[in-house]
Amino acid sequence: MKALFPQGTRDHLQCVFLNTSGGVTGGDRFQLHATAAEGAHLELTSQAAERIYRAQPDETGRVRTRLTAGAGARIDWLPQETIVFEGARLDRRLEADLAPDATLLAVEVLVFGRAAMGEALHDAVLADHWRIRRDGVLVFADSVRLSGDVAARLADPAVAGGARAMASVLLAGPQAAAMLRPLRAALGPAGGASLIRDDLLFARALAPEAHDLRRHIVPAIRVLTGRDCPRTWML
Repeated sequence: MKALFPQGTRDHLQCVFLNTSGGVTGGDRFQLHATAAEGAHLELTSQAAERIYRAQPDETGRVRTRLTAGAGARIDWLPQETIVFEGARLDRRLEADLAPDATLLAVEVLVFGRAAMGEALHDAVLADHWRIRRDGVLVFADSVRLSGDVAARLADPAVAGGARAMASVLLAGPQAAAMLRPLRAALGPAGGASLIRDDLLFARALAPEAHDLRRHIVPAIRVLTGRDCPRTWML
């Protein structure tokens, strides 16, 4: 992997990471650890969408991300979409350790086959886990697992109603409660948001394809950060 640090931001440090192998497949192992020290503000984003390619039946790609935010620090985790291809097998985990007054904004978008290319997932495995701790105490846990005929599962009205793109949005910080209504307005009918506790806001959104979902996620990021999305999102 490669890390780039664009110039031009004054109030925070932006890190753009790039998977130089071009994607993830079975047997791959990726780890990313990032820390925002006391009072720091770190924004992490990707140069392009990540691609999860076909794997051998007995192999699984593993991606591990660990974020640490010190006292009064903030981390914005804003990678671009992860596109899952037919035959992919992925085990992904995001863990964050936050100081009592630290803030984390995490946005992840999953795309299950590209609609414009006529792709559908009939044989894939995805396990995606989020674990957030504040002052050493687990405050949020979420796991998504899809396997086999993913397209058929997503077609179920109780699962995704045929949507091919899904976003998860988490804001953990002192301003979470104040952001509930603005986030719901930004997502509109595409998603739902809940205030789990006064300092923890979580939302999910669905759309037929990634482009449709971006029309809701980009405004949501603007609302939750007070600024535009990272420039790499606009290229």
